[in-house]
Amino acid sequence: MRYDLVIVGMGSGGIVAAEFAAALGLRVAAVERDRIGGDCLWTGCVPSKALLAAAKVAQHMRTADRFGIAAVEPEIDLSRVWRRIGSVQEAIAATDDSPERFESLGVDLVRGEARLVGPNAVAVGDRLLETRFVLLCTGSKPAVPDLAGLPEAGFLTSESVFELEDPPRSVVVIGGGPIAVELAQGLNRLGVRVTLLQRGERLLPRDEPELTAIVTARLREEGVDVRFGVDTQSIEMAVGRKAVLGTANGRTERWEAEELLVATGRTPLVDGLGLEDAGVNVGPRGIVVDERLRTSVKSVYAAGDVAGRWLFTHSAGREAGAALRDMFFPGKAKEIGLVPWCTFTDPELAHVGPTVAEAIERHGGQNVEVSRADLSHSDRARADGTDEGRIVLVAARGKLVGAHILAPAAGELIHELALAIRQRLKLRDLAEMTHVYPTIATSVNVAGAEAAYAYAQRFGWLVRREKKAA
Repeated sequence: MRYDLVIVGMGSGGIVAAEFAAALGLRVAAVERDRIGGDCLWTGCVPSKALLAAAKVAQHMRTADRFGIAAVEPEIDLSRVWRRIGSVQEAIAATDDSPERFESLGVDLVRGEARLVGPNAVAVGDRLLETRFVLLCTGSKPAVPDLAGLPEAGFLTSESVFELEDPPRSVVVIGGGPIAVELAQGLNRLGVRVTLLQRGERLLPRDEPELTAIVTARLREEGVDVRFGVDTQSIEMAVGRKAVLGTANGRTERWEAEELLVATGRTPLVDGLGLEDAGVNVGPRGIVVDERLRTSVKSVYAAGDVAGRWLFTHSAGREAGAALRDMFFPGKAKEIGLVPWCTFTDPELAHVGPTVAEAIERHGGQNVEVSRADLSHSDRARADGTDEGRIVLVAARGKLVGAHILAPAAGELIHELALAIRQRLKLRDLAEMTHVYPTIATSVNVAGAEAAYAYAQRFGWLVRREKKAA
């Protein structure tokens, strides 16, 4: 049988593509060498959020006295926490991400390693799948730095940390991006002593600096040993421990723990796909695609991490849907464009569009307007005891272009602002949307009102004033 579409990889992008293609009545085959669900279900979003949920409960217990309730140091059974993480994964795998569900939709699931053998053919073992189009959604894997002694000592990554049966009681985390920061806070709250080593001068370098500074202060306040300007040079074994050797701001240092966790980015999964022989171009960030997500072979598309554009679950799904539209409804797909993201620390840090500095660089300082609303002025945040946070809105030539939120549930709040940017709204337009009170989202209204008041002041001379009686 000749297929309309062969999908390689059933992670976040492949799942969306399979559902969409099946809904269109297309003949679809999906190749998967491991478990359906990919990184998001098994090594990324789902297990990390389950860990963070347990960590938040533990932190609430420690800080309950802030609410007039006796605080207690929680008794934490790390093995039970890890078993719960596994049970959450298995529940999703048995329902939304089950093979049976996709087969019931009409998707032919093919197990094994896929290899392109032409513009319209994929080989899986001895089986040849002929197809009109191919969509590559193989994802990415943790990048591993070239450190002397690291392979010999052994280490954890975001893939292996959730497979543990007996988690360590101390860990050195190498990295300062979202994965490193989320796991550092979560593990620390669960009683694991954490040292976080970051090469640069701040954590989360893609996010708004004034907000990442607050996140850093929170981590240190909770007990994470955060180090900046670190050049890790080698790893060596100590008695029952592992040691990272390097320098911090030019000074020789040594950091020891039971285990190492490497979180230094991700690299696209392109090996073994036969891309070079098939004529598919690969660059340093992954498979090279055009604005339509086509590779150099026009019948072969790529979406998600393997295409190296946005390394997020939600953007992988969005790209996969756009690729299918371009294949079967040419000209109907819209440019992915604006992609919000969130780092799920406590509080959460959400981001869409340029930071303040990036906006100034692109548009010129005289054309950029910044509006801020601190949660210290939010009635809901104060009532909930979560008033350490801020909303930063960035406008260029009057139009909203960027938004950054440090707040509880910031990942939920960012979508309103992403839509406002997409619709090219002005900052002051946000003041016209009535928000439910009391909510954190009211602070979006407040930030918009600040711009609206400034605009109104320009026309103060038009205000009618009552004349005083003589």
